[in-house]
Amino acid sequence: MCGRYTLATERETLARAFGVSGVPELPPRYNIAPTQSVPAVRLAGGERRMELLRWGLIPFWAKDPEIGYRMINARAETVAEKPAYREAFRRRRCLMVADGFYEWKKLNGGKQPYYFRLRSGEPFAFAGLWERWEGPDGPVESCALITTGPNAVVGEVHDRMPVILEPEDYGVWLEAEDPDLLRSLLRPYSGDGLVAYPVGRRVNNPRNDEPSVIEPLEA
Repeated sequence: MCGRYTLATERETLARAFGVSGVPELPPRYNIAPTQSVPAVRLAGGERRMELLRWGLIPFWAKDPEIGYRMINARAETVAEKPAYREAFRRRRCLMVADGFYEWKKLNGGKQPYYFRLRSGEPFAFAGLWERWEGPDGPVESCALITTGPNAVVGEVHDRMPVILEPEDYGVWLEAEDPDLLRSLLRPYSGDGLVAYPVGRRVNNPRNDEPSVIEPLEA
């Protein structure tokens, strides 16, 4: 499961990386948590747009939006069949924009958080899904990221990792209709540029959202 991530990359860099003309106003984020507004890229009128969605997918058929608290991640193995995700997988896919993420390693006496990022420091995209839920107070647009088994780096810490798409696959994820082609993208990140290091447990509290939470833990 991926329950926290970061996005502190400058807006101009994000616009170039994802081929969008505008990026929402967002402060640097070092501890993004479920139910918060997060930037995602999706297609509208054939163009890519980066917009804010609520993290925690609310299916269009849901009676209670609280279901979104439990639906921050979708499993790659079942995303095409599960009722909560299958329509979004077919028609409403997005790129959830990030530049790092956290996973927790089980240890005797607790869990140790680790921070993962690309060695290059560049932003990247999680494979995501989005939905529009019509509530009594108006529509809510929400999203979930997709997880898969770990690669060698993440496997030292956790048995799941978010699906990180290669830049050349962004367009395929947003535009393709072939479910087999889409499923082929839901694999562990294969690049050798993913690095990890332990960080302090202050990240456990989402109120701690400043650069210090991604600093390496001192030996």
